[in-house]
Amino acid sequence: MMAAQRGASPNTLAAYRRDLESAEAALSEAEGDLAAATPDAIGRLGALWSGLAPSSLARKCSAIRQFFGFLMDEGIREDDPSHALPRPRTRRPLPRLLNHAEVALLLRQAEEEAQAERPDGVRMLVLLELLYGSGLRASELVSLPLNAAPRDAPFLTVTGKGGQQRMVPISGRARQALSRWLAVRVETMRRDNGRAGVSRHLFPSRGAGGHLTRIRLFQLLRALALRAGLDPAKVSPHVLRHAFATHLLEGGADLRVLQTLLGHADIATTELYTHVDSARLVALVNEKHPLAKSTV
Repeated sequence: MMAAQRGASPNTLAAYRRDLESAEAALSEAEGDLAAATPDAIGRLGALWSGLAPSSLARKCSAIRQFFGFLMDEGIREDDPSHALPRPRTRRPLPRLLNHAEVALLLRQAEEEAQAERPDGVRMLVLLELLYGSGLRASELVSLPLNAAPRDAPFLTVTGKGGQQRMVPISGRARQALSRWLAVRVETMRRDNGRAGVSRHLFPSRGAGGHLTRIRLFQLLRALALRAGLDPAKVSPHVLRHAFATHLLEGGADLRVLQTLLGHADIATTELYTHVDSARLVALVNEKHPLAKSTV
């Protein structure tokens, strides 16, 4: 149901599976399997998880609630025992950020390393340009198909969460880096006897038909940060996505436009960035509101 009806990503499916399996493992033999659990047994699960961080507890409880909701929809159960679970109140932490100068250091380092036209250097440059210049998620970036980058249009076709597709503009800088990478990719394919050519992905992996992994992207980015003289702990693909959003908002981007660019289903997710840029929003109200220039 999660895959077919909701279009959940493989990562989401894996997380739900882990949560449900750990919940069933926590039940005693007398309590039976999770699908037949009583409200008392489910309540004990909540007590067992009480030491978890609120966000982890909320995720586990959500998985259990949706599981029993599915059982009721399918007529497998007539009651929902998940009401016995706690309802932790979570608060999203503000994202870590890189300032303009730190992003410039990363870009400068990547550009210098790409000058030799070595495949790894050119690939790193285009990965960085697309993370910061288009705000892609790591999973969206590494899984881009080769045909996602049309040669005659300044857009990428991106498949985001839930299988939703969107058009994402790419900057002139990113298009130049992408053109360089496509040329280098051909040379890489020839050098490797066609291994890269059998992959339909823009960033093929060394394995036949696969693509660069999110973990490898994370490692490459932190190694670049270290060479650029930045603290690697501050840099990740998601931090660059946050930088893209925050710097656009600082430049006056509309929140609804930002929501579209980021692929957020809910505007509340995008509104997180208004807290990051609160000083600019206060200045905007003081400058643009009709009462700002009135005198009492």
